[in-house]
Amino acid sequence: MTPTLVRHHLSHADSPPRGNLGARARDWSEIQERMLVPLYETVHERLEVGPATRLLGLRCGSGLALLMAAARGAAVTGVDSCPERLALARERLLPEPAPNARARGRAARIVVGTPRDAAVGQAPGYNLITAFEPIGCLAGDAADLGDLLAEATPLAAHGAAVVLAGWGPPERCATSSVLRVAAKLADPLRSAGSWRPACRDDLEEVAERAGLRIDGSGRVSCPFGYADTDSAVRGLMSTGLFDAGISAADEEQVGKELVEALQPYVRADGTVWMPNVFRYLIARVR
Repeated sequence: MTPTLVRHHLSHADSPPRGNLGARARDWSEIQERMLVPLYETVHERLEVGPATRLLGLRCGSGLALLMAAARGAAVTGVDSCPERLALARERLLPEPAPNARARGRAARIVVGTPRDAAVGQAPGYNLITAFEPIGCLAGDAADLGDLLAEATPLAAHGAAVVLAGWGPPERCATSSVLRVAAKLADPLRSAGSWRPACRDDLEEVAERAGLRIDGSGRVSCPFGYADTDSAVRGLMSTGLFDAGISAADEEQVGKELVEALQPYVRADGTVWMPNVFRYLIARVR
């Protein structure tokens, strides 16, 4: 698979127009989400995700990581605040049965809202919580993740693994130079959702504030590869990382700036390739 970036959950005032959300969700699912597959695979392998796993996926998006865990036998619950992306997750994880097919239950749940909503009608006892949306890219993203963990960790069993993900150092992430477009365009708004460089201890600080015990970490290469510049712009726009810039300027202007910023990464055949490194942290519920 081609290796993604992820979006920040913005306030209503900073959100793109509703008419764009369905297209953005589809671009996320079809172009961008698969970029983090190496991260998902590495974590699932390291934690031996399988039939004994009861997983709660925070900000699960259109559900690719959940699908990969379910394929290993895990019982999965995904929660996200974006109904457009969750509609695509339901298509993946809870497809309509074929006519005359024997009914087969799937150990999967998709919930719109927060971890508190996912807890309704469910006994606590998740033994794995994943937050694969990388932090260390937008101002305030660590605090937002901390709020989610405060709701999620009471649903987990003692000793359950909690996986957090983050951007690697800017010098190891070619996409960092492209993300500066968002910072440049959003700066007039002084938005809390504007780009910032990743810090070395972002993940550790979130885990410690959440009262988790740190149990390991790792790095994974997740290059962003696109068929052409148009696909790259659509994929990057789908992350939500440029929404503050769109609010400050407009979508057309952000698109033009992105095309220019992507030029160093366009190869002779027209494809776009940006090497990136992401970090993951494994912590434990005390």
